[in-house]
Amino acid sequence: MSLPAALLAFAVSGGLGAAVAAADPPRPQAKGAIGIVLLEAPENRMDDPRARIFIVDHVNPGTTFSRRLQITNSSPRRQHVKLYAAAADIRQGRFTFAPGRTQNELTSWIKLNRPAVDVPPHGSSQVTATVRVPEPATKGEQYGVIWAQVSTGRPNARRNIALVNRVGIRVYLDVGPEGEPPSQFRIGEVVPHRLDDGRPSIAATVRNTGERAIDLSGQLTLSDGPSGIRAGPYQVPPGTTLAPDQTGRVTIPLGDRLPDGPWKFQLTLRSGRITHTVSGSLAFPANRGRGRPAALDSSMTTLLALTALMALAGAGTLFVVARRQRPAAR
Repeated sequence: MSLPAALLAFAVSGGLGAAVAAADPPRPQAKGAIGIVLLEAPENRMDDPRARIFIVDHVNPGTTFSRRLQITNSSPRRQHVKLYAAAADIRQGRFTFAPGRTQNELTSWIKLNRPAVDVPPHGSSQVTATVRVPEPATKGEQYGVIWAQVSTGRPNARRNIALVNRVGIRVYLDVGPEGEPPSQFRIGEVVPHRLDDGRPSIAATVRNTGERAIDLSGQLTLSDGPSGIRAGPYQVPPGTTLAPDQTGRVTIPLGDRLPDGPWKFQLTLRSGRITHTVSGSLAFPANRGRGRPAALDSSMTTLLALTALMALAGAGTLFVVARRQRPAAR
């Protein structure tokens, strides 16, 4: 069902252009749960899947912009939902949430038009989050979450535990006077494994070579296995997030009955607008543990080498430009 036309008209200050209703529908909820979904994304990011789910943007210091959020209630009872922004970070390949209402610089810029909403049974309510970035804001990317929270009961003499359920929208906001920093990543070693229970899996090392955080998704297919069999596609489990310069590992569990191989494989990983694919051959170990690293196709090996050389050359060029421009900045 399309959103009413009136919801499509939304002005954003600070040179971001118009914001339009996000195309992705709210995700399914468990019975009796609350949910939160982003209703808008910047017009210039409608081709970025991440910007339809999370608040992902680059702005200049002094910019103010807003986003509409929808809070949903799938329970048969009215829910009193508290709303607030709290700090987040990226550690060890995961987007991590600070405890409670812990604040950081980014969350101090986020104001919600209502601190709480009463959402009717099987209904929804909308709220607006306004982000005011001050002129002296720290340059670079910062992370936070806009939380919707319900609590069941309060601690008392008979019960010292209150259950808290919260769902959130991540915020990835980069601040700087220049254009948006580039996003990029590189797929490195691909290694087959067998888990303790004998199931096969494949792990790929990924390095964030850009200047914005990345959230990895994608799929893996196997072909030309014993007797010519094929397997997949297997979806990359969600949850791997890498900050700039971080290296992590994407692990894809596979079917229980896959033979050792050899196999041809094709692994595609994506984050937002960026997609990379590697292919080659591999064989799973007969016993649990790590197997031999996959042999990448020669064209892909050459491409990885060229990418590394270009990164080194680019770093040198940036250093020279910075040295030349420094006197003019006085």
